Amino acid sequence: MRQTIKTVLVVGLGSIGRQHIEVIKKNFPEINIVVLRHKKCNKTNIDKLGLYKCVTSIDEAISTNPQAAIITNPATMHVEIAQKLANYGINLLIEKPISNSSKGIQALIDTCHKNKCILMTAYNLRFSPSLLEFKKQLKEKIIGNIYSVQSEVGQYLPSWRPDSDYKDSVSANKSLGGGVLLELSHEIDYLRWIFGPVNWVISHISKQSDLDIDVEDTANIIIGFQGTDNSDVKVIASLNMDFIRHDTSRKCTVIGEKGTLLWDGVSGKVEHFAKDGLGWNTIFSSKPDMGYTYKQEIKSFFNAIESCESPYVSGYDGMIAVSIVEAIKKSSSINSIVYL
Repeated sequence: MRQTIKTVLVVGLGSIGRQHIEVIKKNFPEINIVVLRHKKCNKTNIDKLGLYKCVTSIDEAISTNPQAAIITNPATMHVEIAQKLANYGINLLIEKPISNSSKGIQALIDTCHKNKCILMTAYNLRFSPSLLEFKKQLKEKIIGNIYSVQSEVGQYLPSWRPDSDYKDSVSANKSLGGGVLLELSHEIDYLRWIFGPVNWVISHISKQSDLDIDVEDTANIIIGFQGTDNSDVKVIASLNMDFIRHDTSRKCTVIGEKGTLLWDGVSGKVEHFAKDGLGWNTIFSSKPDMGYTYKQEIKSFFNAIESCESPYVSGYDGMIAVSIVEAIKKSSSINSIVYL
């Protein structure tokens, strides 16, 4: 049934929660925003953010009759809150990762299906213009059949949010669903989005640095994809993830029979090196704007609700990403390949 969105509930008031509130206020000013958090909001907070209401219990939140909820609190709390809201048929956008564990996600998906509410996972990187172009060029076979994929992502954790203590962040704490695998699971999601279902993984994860954290800061992973019926070549990707490098990097290099294609998420460029070519050719360039990707993500979520269409990034997509993370952790612990 088509719905008109009048009130949106935002669960959590960290940096991502505030980002979503800013996007809604700017692009959908007619929508009332209710915040659910464990601390009370003072009047200054409410006025500054332009909130309709700030509540501290799930029952109070549900009583405001939201048509949609955006869940941005720590991943360890996502499914419990989401399940309570889904029981009332409230449409859900859950920040990545959808949870720190696959436990309970399928039940949440089933509840949303039963109650006909949208369940979308917030992998905003899928809305990046440069990554969309990269995927398009690969689909159009600019480099022919794919032979090899090399993906990397890394940034020094204390530099993520210089105004706050990294030791208190979700990223740094196992109890909140932190660690490089879950925090940077965008890479796991987009690799599966572009190259298809994952067949197996083999990995080594570790804490390499002297950062004051109780989670892994480095992951080195090999991923085997299932391949397609019309190709004998099954793509294998290497994925390196970390919290420790000072030269921020987010890249994917794909080697094919007709050349190489490179996506640089930091510069927003897609570059091509043709077979027998003399150098790299920039075929797409767009200055990265995370604000733009959040805006497109919210628009996509609201459109799915109002048009009764499947979301661009489903709850199932979120569950599979978490399942792959669990397989990677298992592979590292047993020092062996793990099949999905």
